[in-house]
Amino acid sequence: MPDLDPEDAKLVTLARSSRGRTGAPEGAAVRDTDGRTYLAATVDLPSLKLTALQAAVAAAVSSGVEGLEAAAVVSASDAVEQEGLAAVRDLAPSAPVHLAGPDGSLRTTV
Repeated sequence: MPDLDPEDAKLVTLARSSRGRTGAPEGAAVRDTDGRTYLAATVDLPSLKLTALQAAVAAAVSSGVEGLEAAAVVSASDAVEQEGLAAVRDLAPSAPVHLAGPDGSLRTTV
């Protein structure tokens, strides 16, 4: 992943591992302002549905995080889903959100 700095490339790797471990459609990872990372996969239960990015942000917030530096989503989709992007923007209006394909190749950054 030559287009990403090493810390952001790590987010993509963590997001890929979360997706792969669960077999979910998406995996996501976020890095807080202290450098800690939180990762999650898509949650699809009858009573609870969260995108992977929403779930990663929720994990961070439930740990007391007040800001994010960056986020990454691994998905077959061509765009970052709006609900997860909105959750990131609640904490960090200008943090980069990287979208990578299932193979880890960077598709876009928003």
